[in-house]
Amino acid sequence: MAKARMHLGFDFSYSHIGGRWRMPGAWPGRTFPDVELFEDIARIAERGCLDMVFSGDGTGIPDTWEGKPDAAIEWGISWPRQDLNPIMVAMSRVTRHLGFGLTYSSTFMHPYYMARLMNSLDHVTGGRIAMNLVTSTRKSDAANFGFDELMEHNSRYERMEEFVDVCRKLWDSAEPDCMVWDFETGRVTDPAKVHHVKHDGKFFKVEGALNTPPSPQGRPVVIQAGGSPRGVRASAYVADYIFGPDMALSRQVKHRAALDQALTDLGRDPSKVGVLWQTPIVVADTEREAMAQRDRLLTSIPPEAVGVFLSYNNGYDFSTLPERFTLGDLQKEIVAANASPIGFVYELGLELGENTEITRKDFFEHGVKNATAWDKTIAGSTTQMADLLEEHFEATGSRGGFMLGHTVSVPLDLVRIVDLLVPELQRRGRFRTEYKGKTLRDTLSED
Repeated sequence: MAKARMHLGFDFSYSHIGGRWRMPGAWPGRTFPDVELFEDIARIAERGCLDMVFSGDGTGIPDTWEGKPDAAIEWGISWPRQDLNPIMVAMSRVTRHLGFGLTYSSTFMHPYYMARLMNSLDHVTGGRIAMNLVTSTRKSDAANFGFDELMEHNSRYERMEEFVDVCRKLWDSAEPDCMVWDFETGRVTDPAKVHHVKHDGKFFKVEGALNTPPSPQGRPVVIQAGGSPRGVRASAYVADYIFGPDMALSRQVKHRAALDQALTDLGRDPSKVGVLWQTPIVVADTEREAMAQRDRLLTSIPPEAVGVFLSYNNGYDFSTLPERFTLGDLQKEIVAANASPIGFVYELGLELGENTEITRKDFFEHGVKNATAWDKTIAGSTTQMADLLEEHFEATGSRGGFMLGHTVSVPLDLVRIVDLLVPELQRRGRFRTEYKGKTLRDTLSED
């Protein structure tokens, strides 16, 4: 009996920030945002038959730590960034099959603009675009869009659900065969196949069909990564594919079960919705070499930058921590601030116990492992990593696969994934040896 095959993406979100730009094997002779490196990433990923390359994003400069951005700017914590839309267009021009996942916030953006943009990008890439939606939890991002405070947690997901409702209506407003392009008569479109959209909801009011030709994929692929119970329900509603958190296997199994139930409740078939589990990874010829590469992460940023990273990604100013406190009390303050309820403090509470009293010094010593992703990065030989991915793939239902990335050095570690790990997975019958479809949706639908 044929084995279920994995889907593999590569996340290059952190390739140039958090000190990774200066690791051995990274950005050889280049600095961000040299487009030629991104084109190289795309070529390497397509050589490995990967489903897509992907990047998260943030629009604000981290200013949670001490209420100012100086330290983030100095140490390169989520700085600098830029909109990767044009960069992914450049990457698409040097590839034929590779998909591209772009991240935007449904909390700040308008669905008409995003539906039009994604539809346009889908044409430019030949049907290879995916929109990854996030519900932003960072105050600096919110401030850039005129928000004085973060939107309440559940309201962010309500807005995202309506956001996708509007996008779907707009993407469906032009039927697939509406374009005529009749040279003899000059007739462009069959008006009977373009449908007016009228939406008047809690968050958005939109009237009028999308003024672009129908998407090559029908609709661009939608990806979402809700982690809280409310987020899981929202992802089941909006997403074609799920971006799963990098957490312990036992929790991933529970997450998959909760997602399956949410999909079933909505009348969707769970077997048709895959999860790409975020998987920071280092693979090398030997375990020793891989572990040494992973340990370089601990030297990627100085101690001064750890608190900056943790504060930004958790939406809470950890410079205000007292000398001693309990993780449970700190978690309550974070939740009350409408910041991330399942971030580092939540994870540390699960590990150490929420009633555990901890010192400020110990908190940041744990934090360096989180800020550099050392604590989440798996590392080993080709065989070890293939074994581990197979184990996790089967335990979580053999549907979907992995979003590899957050590597130490790009392009070095991507080359090792493509030249070492991919051939081993192919040998085991776990990964494709060639692309068969034309669009990203086709690729993600392959068994």
